[in-house]
Amino acid sequence: MDFRFSEEQEFFRNQVRDAVDRLVRPRIAEIDRRAEFPRDLWDEFAGLGYFGLRHPAAHGGLDADTVTSMIFFEELARGSCGFFMAVTVQMLMGTYFVGRFGSPAIRQRVLEPAIRGEKIGAICFTESQSGSDLAGVRTTAVRDGDGWVLHGTKEWITNGPICDFATVLATTDPKAGLKGLSFFLVEDGTPGFARGQKIEKLGARGSVTGEVVLDHVRVPAENLLGEPGKGVTYVTDILNQVRVMTGLAACSIADEALRDAKDYAKRREAFGKPISEYQLIREKFGRCWAKREAARTLLYRVAWMIDAGLECQREAMAAKWVATEMCLEAVDEATRIYAGNGFTPEYPAERFFRDARFLLSGGGTHEVLLDYLGRTYLRQ
Repeated sequence: MDFRFSEEQEFFRNQVRDAVDRLVRPRIAEIDRRAEFPRDLWDEFAGLGYFGLRHPAAHGGLDADTVTSMIFFEELARGSCGFFMAVTVQMLMGTYFVGRFGSPAIRQRVLEPAIRGEKIGAICFTESQSGSDLAGVRTTAVRDGDGWVLHGTKEWITNGPICDFATVLATTDPKAGLKGLSFFLVEDGTPGFARGQKIEKLGARGSVTGEVVLDHVRVPAENLLGEPGKGVTYVTDILNQVRVMTGLAACSIADEALRDAKDYAKRREAFGKPISEYQLIREKFGRCWAKREAARTLLYRVAWMIDAGLECQREAMAAKWVATEMCLEAVDEATRIYAGNGFTPEYPAERFFRDARFLLSGGGTHEVLLDYLGRTYLRQ
């Protein structure tokens, strides 16, 4: 077993880290305070070619493997959590189905501009009554002549208020439940396509989130992405990557929170010495660091399994759960080390605390993940 990254991957990590240090980190507090999408920063990252990381070179991408992609996501998450979310939606689920199933014309019209950062994508799963429960999707897609008519409202859509196109999950057969779900491409400017209410968020500020409204939107037949009724199967293919990505973001946020708290603990004095010299404070760092290392190792193992073509749905669920719960503990301990100062925006500890909670639902709530893991374990 060899847990080392290749020389090429280490070189790539250093490139991404340098870009994040130069372009993103100096603006973290500004992005969080303004809670606005930083289009200029988006354009700078697009110009570096990162948006095509997971797509073929024929469309302007880099055709990177999963491990290399996860290195990018881990490094990007060291900056603004909001900007991280906007970028990852574009790179993963926002363009994945377009790249996999889109016609040559769609790829040229939608995917290639998205890789260049000229168009912004979104993925539309969630509705008011359905989040992790995809069987509860009520947005419908009805065949009408040579096209489809979509009707419904999607909520909690990252990039929704600014998207140029959206991949929409709709039911083509409401009686079939999960087996009736299908994906469709809907582009901005299509009659009936509109943005609804914008959602103000506690954390991950800088990614704009809101409703996407589909009022009898008519799309051509080629906008059906993949086969009808195969939507859940296609979701499973990409969710493992989403869970690893989310878990590595949690590891990065935890690491940044602990590093910041370490610097504070070394300069903050109580009873005549820095608080870093007290055993109970050192225990916090030791425990959180150990759990972070364990979570990160598991996450990269799952990324390797994806590249190897191995079944890893359970492992991806477990890794995402372990990492995000670890992150919650780490940011909580960081605010405790700051004590009262952790309760003010003057210090970054409270931002880490807010951002960490945004990761809980992505890739499935923990209640859903643990229920599935428990059921499958008991069937063994």
